[in-house]
Amino acid sequence: MSSLRRIAYIALAWVSFCLGVIGVVVPLMPTTCFMLLAVWAASRGSPRFALWIREHPRFGPAVVAWEGERAIPRHAKWLAGAMLAFSILVLLLTLSVVWLKAILVTGLTLLGLWIASRPEPRGLATPPNHLVRR
Repeated sequence: MSSLRRIAYIALAWVSFCLGVIGVVVPLMPTTCFMLLAVWAASRGSPRFALWIREHPRFGPAVVAWEGERAIPRHAKWLAGAMLAFSILVLLLTLSVVWLKAILVTGLTLLGLWIASRPEPRGLATPPNHLVRR
């Protein structure tokens, strides 16, 4: 891989990681999706950084659960559901274009159902074998 491409992956990983950290304290800003993007980009540009994210006590368990089982922790499901419900309420109260309102509410509802249908982690305490430092 060219060094320019590697630098681009590392930059994307760091920007995504920083946005994920901001999402911890800013309501309505996601954390996990940015962490997943960060670990994906870091895996291509800096495997050591990707491993650090996977082993991070705050962010690692959700990333590892998604990578290993495509699972979402129960607390994350509840939080996502609450945020989606709040978003739907705001859309219903503020948006005046009926067809757009219907499309957005339907999309958010389907997203909520998809999130709710994901399994919960079985308790993977460590990353899967292919993700462990050797």
